[in-house]
Amino acid sequence: MNKRVYGVLGISSVMANWNADFSGFPKTTSDGETFGSDKALKYPMKKMWDNEGKKVLYIKSMKLSEAGKKGEIFLIPKSLRERYEFLYGESDLKDVTVVLKNLMNCVDVKNFGATFTEIGSNISITGAVQIGQGFNKYEGTSPEEQQILSPFRDEKPKKNDEDAKNSTVGTKIVSNEAHYFYPFVINPLAYKELIELGVTEGYTEEDYHNFRRTALVSATSFATNSKVGCENEFALFVETKADAYLPNLSEYIQFKKGTDKNIIKIQCTELLHELGEQIEKVDIYYNPHTTVLEGVSEDINLYDIRTQKEV
Repeated sequence: MNKRVYGVLGISSVMANWNADFSGFPKTTSDGETFGSDKALKYPMKKMWDNEGKKVLYIKSMKLSEAGKKGEIFLIPKSLRERYEFLYGESDLKDVTVVLKNLMNCVDVKNFGATFTEIGSNISITGAVQIGQGFNKYEGTSPEEQQILSPFRDEKPKKNDEDAKNSTVGTKIVSNEAHYFYPFVINPLAYKELIELGVTEGYTEEDYHNFRRTALVSATSFATNSKVGCENEFALFVETKADAYLPNLSEYIQFKKGTDKNIIKIQCTELLHELGEQIEKVDIYYNPHTTVLEGVSEDINLYDIRTQKEV
């Protein structure tokens, strides 16, 4: 692929928890600004690829442990080596060329890169696709804590007899509403040295279209208990010449609530016009039934993010 791609991926979260910290609350910066990590966006993509039968290395998978001294058997995560061997069979990992070829055959590594530190191999690959942190641009966001009654009692001893008779109580924490916007860039030249080593054909148009296809729907398709209510609501793809360099485009996106529909304002149109022929194509995906776009010029292609059809 002889071009760069810059863009923004938007995720809406309504009465859901897109990315929780270790306390269970939506992740925030030290000054209280809500954001989602790049891992939160990558995981649904990797899960979607895994469900499609593609090779995905960096995803949690489980196995049964060996029986302990008391005969206990636990469900535990596989190690990195075990996951690699699950995909490619047992290996001593001494042939780095083979390991590199296998790593670059994994769809998640091909996009996001990898750090593979196992005995016999110590490999670091910078991914062609780099995704930044997704900051919430909706000012009315607040966490909501819900008490949930379990249908079971806790068998652990209780100080109070009445407590022992009651069902256990859990907690579910969500955001009332949040709208995250992630910047990303795709640089095929990241694999220049690996191409010269003969371990990959590089980042191709097919790889890009696979990323793009998945980036448009993976959050919507990933319906866990905390993620129901999280959807892909926006995507901006700016395809440029290989020597064009753009800033973080999520800084040029504004979000606000309208009377009937949400409003997403695009503020990078002038910047893109200034780059002239260095810009090859600009595509925007959004939901026209819930969102109004502002600041869009006539030379930008608009698509319905639900149907992928031109608006």
